[in-house]
Amino acid sequence: MGEIRDFRLNGSGDRRRQWAPCRLAAIVAGEISGYSRLMQIDEKGTRDRVKRIERELIEPTILAHHGRLVKTRGNGFIAIFDSPVEAARCGIVIRQCMVERNASLPKRHWIEYRIGVNFGDVITEPNDVYGDGRQYCLTS
Repeated sequence: MGEIRDFRLNGSGDRRRQWAPCRLAAIVAGEISGYSRLMQIDEKGTRDRVKRIERELIEPTILAHHGRLVKTRGNGFIAIFDSPVEAARCGIVIRQCMVERNASLPKRHWIEYRIGVNFGDVITEPNDVYGDGRQYCLTS
């Protein structure tokens, strides 16, 4: 006769392998349009500007809309929110502020974020988020 086993256990009955919790969340993903071109024009200047934008705009705006910055990478960021409305508002604020920041620069030096909002069940880890939610693009 076969035995019934809990596959969440590692065979010996102990729970060393933990399952990541799944939850409903809104994810904001931002990516800089034309990032490679900007880096070819001025690698150090672009990198410095992007880091300053992350510090002065992206991070505070995410916090102001009750979100959490999950991670940044050279050309973008990922943030998680409990509210899809706050996630969308955050994306809109970032885009509007970037228009103001770019106003005094020649167009070829503009940093423009494409921002999408995904809403669905996700698995969260301290430095990443996984899932397949429905995407609502704020920009193209």
